[in-house]
Amino acid sequence: MSATYEDFTKIDIRVGKVVSAEPVPGAKKLLKLMIDIGGQSKQCIAGIGLNYAADDLLNKSVAVVTNLAPKKLFGLESEVMLLAAVEGDILSLLKPDKEIAAGAKVA
Repeated sequence: MSATYEDFTKIDIRVGKVVSAEPVPGAKKLLKLMIDIGGQSKQCIAGIGLNYAADDLLNKSVAVVTNLAPKKLFGLESEVMLLAAVEGDILSLLKPDKEIAAGAKVA
């Protein structure tokens, strides 16, 4: 099934800045991130702990989907979805290549 342009425009992708990051106790690969998306912080539970250390993510800019329905992962609510490219065991976060404000819309 193909998505239309209008389907794509319904997705709100923003630049976020990681303001805190910590492993989720008892989970092998989950990290709990707080992400500033322009004056508002949202919680993200992401399965990236095998590829990224929590401390390495602090103050990093990342791309997140902000308008998905919240989802519970390991008993914690994830309010935004972190975007990454995956190829086999390689995971690479999508991030801007220049400094840009948290909350900037990805178009």
